[in-house]
Amino acid sequence: MTDPAHAHRRVIWLLSLAAFAAAASMRACDSLLPALTQGFGVTASEAARTISAFALSYGLVQMLYGPLGDRYGKLRVVALAATASVAASLGAMLAPGIGVLIAFRAAGGATAAGIIPLSMAWIGDQIAYEHRQATLARFLTGQILGVIGGQFAGGVFADYLGWRWTFGFLAATFLTAAAAIWTEAARPGAVGSAGPHPGFARQIASIARVAWSRVIFATVFFEGLAVFSALAFIPSHLHRMYGVSMTLAGLAPGAFGLGGLLYATFARRLLAHLGESGLVRLGALLLVIGLAGLALGGSWLLAIPESGLLGLGYYMLHNTLQTHATQMAPEHRGTAVSMFASCFFLGQSTGVSIASTLVDSVGTWVVFAVAALVLIGVATAFVPALRRHRVAAA
Repeated sequence: MTDPAHAHRRVIWLLSLAAFAAAASMRACDSLLPALTQGFGVTASEAARTISAFALSYGLVQMLYGPLGDRYGKLRVVALAATASVAASLGAMLAPGIGVLIAFRAAGGATAAGIIPLSMAWIGDQIAYEHRQATLARFLTGQILGVIGGQFAGGVFADYLGWRWTFGFLAATFLTAAAAIWTEAARPGAVGSAGPHPGFARQIASIARVAWSRVIFATVFFEGLAVFSALAFIPSHLHRMYGVSMTLAGLAPGAFGLGGLLYATFARRLLAHLGESGLVRLGALLLVIGLAGLALGGSWLLAIPESGLLGLGYYMLHNTLQTHATQMAPEHRGTAVSMFASCFFLGQSTGVSIASTLVDSVGTWVVFAVAALVLIGVATAFVPALRRHRVAAA
């Protein structure tokens, strides 16, 4: 007889692999733009549509996957999304022109969008709440490595084998994850089976009526707005302010990812010592310290540890929100987590749009300062709300 805990660990590892592929796919074209510009004879802005097309479709279809997972089973829908991502990656690999490549990148964003939210929802179904935050942190290791590895792999393949092999690598990774997850979903009595389906609109309405859900949605919106409006402009800030190459400036986002890995490694211990409220407070404090350091300047080398603090603080705060997102509506968990992801993505998009106007008019340091103030407000509002929620739940 299979040990349920062992089965859970195996499935979580496979879902983490799928999350790696989804995150790497999102970031893969960041390092390919020069190769695409040269290979297709297009402008840099045209080549950059391979990034924006993926991100736009990824954000737009988030809400569709939650009800599908709740109705047909989360593991099955994750496996289907990973399988479709194989086809999208192969199409991008074989694209004869930039227009076809952009189309397959848009398709890839739509197919990959369901993997991470539904994986989180499945973990929420299977793992008791007291162990869930540490489990989610372990799962997110794959996503964090994907963000770092996607940019790195794109550069390596472009330099040595050709940009097309980036998508070949992604297709192989998606295929490996999809085949294994299909196997898990087909096991007799597989965990994560389908549940009741009262209708998409009724699910959303029932979740939105819960006051705590609205608190989580608002908090993650402003968190995404603040953190990613700053993160998006750190490399260009270092390039403008200190004249460093974009390669060296790219070390800062890498340090952000390493900060996230540090949190994932020690998440269980941090949660045991600090509790959820302590994680939120310390996470917000680290974010503010990192952003203040970037705004004040001094040396481009300082931006690397400051970005590491941003990554550590961000995942302390965000992982706490994710954990509560999996508990907002247990009967419609897939839909609830998809709504959470949509709010988060909308916050990111809004923040980057606002920051773009500020950068041109007043400079990047103002973006960092405003982001720090927003995060102070987020923590100041969320910690007492969290305390009230825990009292009410008790």
